[in-house]
Amino acid sequence: MVQMKKGIQSWPEQERPRELLFSKGPQGLTDAQLLAILLRVGRADFSAVEVAMDVLTQLDGLRGLANRSLDELCVISGIGPAKAAQILAAIELGKRTLAAPLTEGKRIQGSQHIFQHYYPLLRDLRHEVFKAVLLDAKHTVIRDFTVSQGSLTVSIVHPREVFNVAVRESAAAIIFVHNHPSGDPQPSQEDHALTQRLMAAGDILGIHVLDHVVIGDGRYVSFADEGHFGNKP
Repeated sequence: MVQMKKGIQSWPEQERPRELLFSKGPQGLTDAQLLAILLRVGRADFSAVEVAMDVLTQLDGLRGLANRSLDELCVISGIGPAKAAQILAAIELGKRTLAAPLTEGKRIQGSQHIFQHYYPLLRDLRHEVFKAVLLDAKHTVIRDFTVSQGSLTVSIVHPREVFNVAVRESAAAIIFVHNHPSGDPQPSQEDHALTQRLMAAGDILGIHVLDHVVIGDGRYVSFADEGHFGNKP
């Protein structure tokens, strides 16, 4: 007769993930134990810790988990929509905690400030996201917004979509940011051509394009720092 596996509730109290967190703090738990606390329960014959270990194995660890969609998580046995939503919410909160403040009324300190804010938010994405940061005449932040989300290598950006919002918000200047899922932040020919088109549109409308920052894996390239145009933020 096959012996049934027992759930976490049958474990000694001092070995349960939540109780371990109480005694050791979150830093004392493994990735699987932390994930198990989010999952709360496992699946038939498997504890939450075992399901968490299965998830991390299938997705190549936390970095693999961080770039999965709701649908991709839901296909894993023991992970339904509710658990997947909890995981994604926790990951997003972690990203936002790591992101340097980029709030309304704050002055942009340079390309490093842009990188520190957007790198945690963009680094694990498998598609390009193109963002715009709107600034007032003193180069303080009005707000940012997502212009487009593209495929793995191509993001379609139309100047009218960008500057439509900038004009409505009475922006005096703008900074563009996008990620390269390949990890290499070196701008492509398309990136250069797009930047030129956006600069030309900005000149016509009197909205100064201050920079275009391309984010890769742990590093970035700033068009302004590279000397492609002046007046760094």
